[in-house]
Amino acid sequence: MLKVDKLMNRTELQGREALESLLSQIPVIGIRDVQWEFPLASHEVDLIVHLQTAEQPYQLFCDILPSGQPRYVNHALLKMREEVTRGGPEVVPILIAPYFSPATREACQQNHVGYLDLEGNARISFGSVFIDRQVSVKPVVERRELKSLFRPRSAQVLRVMLRAPARIWRVAELAQASGVSLGHVSNVRTGLLDREWATASSDGLYLSQPDLLLDAWRDSYEAPAGEHKRFYTTLHGSALEDAARNVLSGNGEKDLWAAFASFSAAKWLAPYARTSTHYFYANHAGLEKLKTALKLEPSAKGENVMITLPKDEGVLSDTVEPAPGAICTSPVQTYLDLSIAGERGEEAAQYLRQERMTWPN
Repeated sequence: MLKVDKLMNRTELQGREALESLLSQIPVIGIRDVQWEFPLASHEVDLIVHLQTAEQPYQLFCDILPSGQPRYVNHALLKMREEVTRGGPEVVPILIAPYFSPATREACQQNHVGYLDLEGNARISFGSVFIDRQVSVKPVVERRELKSLFRPRSAQVLRVMLRAPARIWRVAELAQASGVSLGHVSNVRTGLLDREWATASSDGLYLSQPDLLLDAWRDSYEAPAGEHKRFYTTLHGSALEDAARNVLSGNGEKDLWAAFASFSAAKWLAPYARTSTHYFYANHAGLEKLKTALKLEPSAKGENVMITLPKDEGVLSDTVEPAPGAICTSPVQTYLDLSIAGERGEEAAQYLRQERMTWPN
C-alpha cells in the first residue's frame, strides 16, 4: 500500500487505489513513495508518485478531479501544462476522475497528458511504459445524467435554445420561453456548461457547441412515450395531402393539437426519402379531427397513416410551418425521430441536418 500524507475524500482514495492497482501490473515499474500535496505546497497537483523504471526515475504528477466533464478537464489541462513546463522530462502529467468521455480522453491525448478513470479507461505513456485501456460502456451515472438532460422538461429548454443557438438567454427569459421552472432551467444550464456545450457571459447563456449537443441527444434519443395509432385511408397523393393541410391549418397559434412528423415532416423541411406511410403527432382532440378529415379507419396491418399521441406534448409546442397549413415538427424534433427510423430514416436525418441545421462555429 502506498504511503500517504493527508486525509483523502472518497474520490481521491478511489483514484489513488486505481492508480496503485494499475501501476502494480507493470513489472518494470518500482514505486518508491507517494506524496499528497497541501494548498501551500510548491506544486498545485493532488498527488505526486515517485517511481523507478529500468531507464530512470519518474514523477507522476496527478490531479484528481471530482468530475470528468469537459469544464473540469480543460481547466485541469491548463494547470498541468504549467506544471510540466516547471518540471523536467521526468515529470509525467496524469488526470484521474470518476469517468472520462471519449471527447475528454481525446483532449488529454492531444495535450500529451495521461488519464485514468474509475471505470477502467487509461492511457499513460513514459519511457518504455505504455498503458492504453478503453472501456466501451458508459457508467450508470453518466447515462443517468444524459437521460436527465434530455427528459421532456429539459428537452423543452433545449428545443428553445436550438432554434437560435447564438441567442443569449437570461435564466428567467429561458424559463418563460420554454414553460418550465427557473430551477429546472438552472439544472439544464449546469449540465450544458459542464459539458461545454454552452457558454455563460455577463449577458447570459448561449449554445457554443450546438452540434455536439445534438449529437449526444441523437445518440440517447428514444421515441416519445405515448399511444401509437394505426389507420388506413382511401385518400392518396395530393388528395390526402390537401386534406391534411386543410385540417392542420385550423391549429391555434399557441394551442397546437396536431402536426406532420417524421418522414411526413421531412417532406416539407428537406425532401429526401419517399414513403407511403404518413406520420403525425396529435393530442386526443387532434386525433379526432384527423380521423374525420382523412377518413381514417383502424388497421391492424396495411396501415398508411400513423398517429402518435405523446405523453409529452412539448413536441407539439415546437413546430414550423414551411407552407400554408403544413404544420410540421421542428427540424430538431424531425431529425431526432428520423434518426431512429431505420437506415432510410438515418439517411433522411443526415440530409435534413445538412440542409436545415448548419450553425456557424
